[in-house]
Amino acid sequence: MLNIGLQFFAHKKGMGSTKNGRDSESKRLGPKRADGQFVLAGNILVRQRGTHIHAGTNVGIGSDDTLFAKADGVVRFERLGKDRKQVSVYPAE
Repeated sequence: MLNIGLQFFAHKKGMGSTKNGRDSESKRLGPKRADGQFVLAGNILVRQRGTHIHAGTNVGIGSDDTLFAKADGVVRFERLGKDRKQVSVYPAE
């Protein structure tokens, strides 16, 4: 009798779960203007969830914690105490 070493493989491949493969759309959070950049009133400075960066001079805060410029001027990111940050807008001379 002829003895051939045959190897049998699975006839079905492993299946990925249909419950996988989803993710939410990115929210594009973070700073939108750099330190020293000139901005106009109403420009968005930082998009954030929670107040990671606080509002300083001439900066307003929206209902979703977005920071925006209240006046035309130059953006400055500053330390606020030991472990906090704030952003301010100073009028350009």
